[in-house]
Amino acid sequence: MEATAVAHPNIALVKYWGKRDQKLNLPAAGSLSVTLAGLSTTTQVQFDEHLTEDRVTLDGEPLETGRSRRRVVDFLDLVRHAAGFRYKAHVETKNDFPTAAGLASSASGFAALAVAAASAAGLDWSRRRLSVLARRGSGSAARSLFGGYVEMKPGTRSDGSDAHAIAIATEDHWDLRCLIALTARGKKETGSTRGMLHTQESSPLFESWRQTVPGDIEEARHCIDDRNFEGLGSIAERSCLRMHATAIGADPGILYWNAATVALIHRIRRARADGLNCFFTIDAGPHVKAFCLPEQATDLRSLLTSVDGVENIISARPGGGAHCTPGPTGQ
Repeated sequence: MEATAVAHPNIALVKYWGKRDQKLNLPAAGSLSVTLAGLSTTTQVQFDEHLTEDRVTLDGEPLETGRSRRRVVDFLDLVRHAAGFRYKAHVETKNDFPTAAGLASSASGFAALAVAAASAAGLDWSRRRLSVLARRGSGSAARSLFGGYVEMKPGTRSDGSDAHAIAIATEDHWDLRCLIALTARGKKETGSTRGMLHTQESSPLFESWRQTVPGDIEEARHCIDDRNFEGLGSIAERSCLRMHATAIGADPGILYWNAATVALIHRIRRARADGLNCFFTIDAGPHVKAFCLPEQATDLRSLLTSVDGVENIISARPGGGAHCTPGPTGQ
């Protein structure tokens, strides 16, 4: 009753922000993303009949109390209920990139946990059903079940059974580069869930933004089909800025950016005007994700590193979906 899984984070090009049901983690609107190779989460799950409580380790540190542990235990309860047993579990998760810093570690984390836990429990589920499960842990995790370019369906059913992700193009369909400019260290002050719920409850801009999402998704799908870089960049930037505008407009406002974030926005816009094909997007955090075509990755990296406050650059490209892999013991 043991399995190990690997998953990659994803970056939303049409943003996910807001929930229609907090308990079931149902999104208020759809979203569209690209799964990124170059960053990964590896999670090992072992159900053990001799354990009296779940043992959870994240990046080498045991999670003994707190919200993070509670999320994992509640998620395991879903798997236990489906499998028809009560065995507690050893869970060991490692990220090869900063955790809880605005780099979608919850997406890759719960996608890997969904695949590993379901496999260890003997649940032979479809990718769609695993996506529904992963969503219960993190809304964006539903997308990391799939590789390449992915759309999240918000669904309409009250039980959430139709709220899942679908693949719209493989990672080989369009070879873009994503350069992630890290502009801060450590965890962000306002977590994504808390930020989106506060925004949804108090921002007068939220509903207007939510209504723009279906149209943005439709346009983005066509741009991906046609490999229309300029068109996709325009949609991604406006979705990003509108999402952050809703958070800034909350009461009190939430500002995820720092000085380097703003400087990067301006620098990328100027570079594009000068002929460099690039665009940016920013999740609920201070880091900037800049996209370009492969042949311009070197120039874009030089541009990003020239901005004061950029501490490091992580390179990524479209990657595959969550999957089981041999564990540390080879089993």
